[in-house]
Amino acid sequence: MREVAGTLKAGYFKAIKAAKNKHWSSFLLTATPQSLWTAKRFPYGRAQPRFPSLLGAETPQQMNNVLLDHFFPPKEPFSPPPRLRPRKSVPPLTRNEIAAALSKCSPTSAPGPDGIPYSTWKQVNKINPSILLQILAPLVLLGYHPASLKGANGMVLDKPGKPSYESPSSFRIILLIRTFSKIRERIIAARLLTAARPLGLLHPNQGASLPGLSTYDACLTLTNDVKTLQGLVSRSPSCFWI
Repeated sequence: MREVAGTLKAGYFKAIKAAKNKHWSSFLLTATPQSLWTAKRFPYGRAQPRFPSLLGAETPQQMNNVLLDHFFPPKEPFSPPPRLRPRKSVPPLTRNEIAAALSKCSPTSAPGPDGIPYSTWKQVNKINPSILLQILAPLVLLGYHPASLKGANGMVLDKPGKPSYESPSSFRIILLIRTFSKIRERIIAARLLTAARPLGLLHPNQGASLPGLSTYDACLTLTNDVKTLQGLVSRSPSCFWI
């Protein structure tokens, strides 16, 4: 009876292991770029976040001041222009520009101090497109970004593998600015890109943050350069020194 129980127990655990292997293989075959980080967490697990233990900072307020001084050293305040004038060379903002900027904003992105997610702005623009247009158009025309829109929430994250976490350099900070400011930033970035391309201000191999170009194009460029050099080495190896 004991031998039968042992055989059944071994078969039970063997079946579980086989099911896990089958599920893991199926998961990897259907993995997407978004689920790769999930696959990484399976074998390594999720690292526990480290709370800052900074030297000379015992209270949360002191830690906050130390981190702020490290990541954002004090500097002279920026004085706004005495008088804002419309820029005649700036084309008027259009609803299509706002819609294009909103289409690139993820509804799952965390909002900043205003607490307004992108999904709210998308719904507002869908119901009444003139609201965002009336708010953003003067800022674009005047070329001015008010200081009230520059506030941000900072999220402090630890850097893995550090021998000590008693220094601010062992951490990094992610800034969550107002979603309204990000929408305006995307509009200006798109305009700068449109102006820079015809003037040849972008490097031919620039691939990041450009529409129509991606990591795939960068990999093709690198592969082409490597194969070209390999062909040169095979034809004339004496021209290359290691």
